[in-house]
Amino acid sequence: MRLFYSPTSPFAAKVRMAARHCDIDLDCVSVDTVSEPAELLTANPLGKVPTLLLNDGTPVYDSRVICEYFDRISGNLLIPQGDAEWLRARKVEATSDGGVDGAILVVYEKRFRPEEIHHKPWTDRQWGKAIRALDALESEVGRFPETLDIGHFAVAGFLGWLSLRFAGQWEVEHPKLAAWIKAFPERYPRFADLMPKV
Repeated sequence: MRLFYSPTSPFAAKVRMAARHCDIDLDCVSVDTVSEPAELLTANPLGKVPTLLLNDGTPVYDSRVICEYFDRISGNLLIPQGDAEWLRARKVEATSDGGVDGAILVVYEKRFRPEEIHHKPWTDRQWGKAIRALDALESEVGRFPETLDIGHFAVAGFLGWLSLRFAGQWEVEHPKLAAWIKAFPERYPRFADLMPKV
């Protein structure tokens, strides 16, 4: 299977960690989404990463769908199957992904719009979403289960990306999460290779 990804993407990091956890081999192809390469657009009309191409050429996207696919073909190694455990893991994933969605719009505002037309109330609102996600995860992190699942990988992608793009802007108010991501490579040594990076 081939995965189109960006090394900086927290969603791609989540998918790559999930694949390794499920012992799924991927041919990872780094793409620049801004240049909208034809191979990516053919596979995913949205032009977003991560996008997975199955061996028969069938495209699969977005990160949650890809991870669900990995879970199905691995015999549920990624997503807990008990009702309460499933709900907890998926809620943690949704909170992490939603936090990324807010914070990434702050990055895009600064990257793609001239400074003179930056709209601070809008970026403050988006950053507020990220902070509320962090607040929710800060209260939950102490109850994460020992067995790694999709929730762990979603949080690791989110916090790894924040450490790349917003270092020093979230850790003090979220000490449990800061400690968790610092210790995560001890539980999942491949994080050093798969974490979001430039």
